[in-house]
Amino acid sequence: MHQIRYFLAVCETLNFTRAAEACHVSQPSLTRAIKALEDELGGPLFRRERNNTHLTGLGEMMRPHLSQVLIETDAAKERARSFGRLEDVELKLGMMCTIGPHRFVPFLQAFRERHPKVRLAVQDGSSNELRERLAKGELDIAIYGQPEEIDDRFHARRLYDERFVIGVCSGHAFAKQNAVRVKELDGMAYLNRTDCEFFGHAGRLWREQGTTVSMVFSSNRDDWVQSMALAGLGFT
Repeated sequence: MHQIRYFLAVCETLNFTRAAEACHVSQPSLTRAIKALEDELGGPLFRRERNNTHLTGLGEMMRPHLSQVLIETDAAKERARSFGRLEDVELKLGMMCTIGPHRFVPFLQAFRERHPKVRLAVQDGSSNELRERLAKGELDIAIYGQPEEIDDRFHARRLYDERFVIGVCSGHAFAKQNAVRVKELDGMAYLNRTDCEFFGHAGRLWREQGTTVSMVFSSNRDDWVQSMALAGLGFT
């Protein structure tokens, strides 16, 4: 970049000495940088004839291109500085689809107060989807749950724990119980969320207890699964 700056300074002054003074470098340093740029571009950029320094045809052709490079570079640096100051930045937050917003709204409100210039984009998905998008850099941060430890590719922080609960309608046999044993699920109608992060974990628990459930409904939408449970079609 300093080669481009020196070249444009000479374009403005048409004098190597004054260009070096404007760039706060020695004239030999500026001359070497221009020569290196000429070597890279494949030809002389200036003609130096006594007191008449002027651009060559190649120099005239390169000037608008290199001016644009400098403009874009300065703009990129300013964007980087703004990013460092958390100004005009979008933070992409992945949220597991089973996590309701009520749990995180207070946190996001506090974040907004501390960083008012950050645009927050929340995108939902399963834990598998969020994990892969996080690894690819498509998300900045993701909040999800899984029964096993978090992949060591990521820096992870434990936020909270949740209990396993049975979701049923008010008239269901389980509705009046304080707890449900795994064996009591044997033969029961089960309502499944597609790609549930805990399906395999729950299945292992059922098999260990010799329990078999009957999957009667499956959907990738929690509201559908919960609606079917409320309608009395089974447990979730």
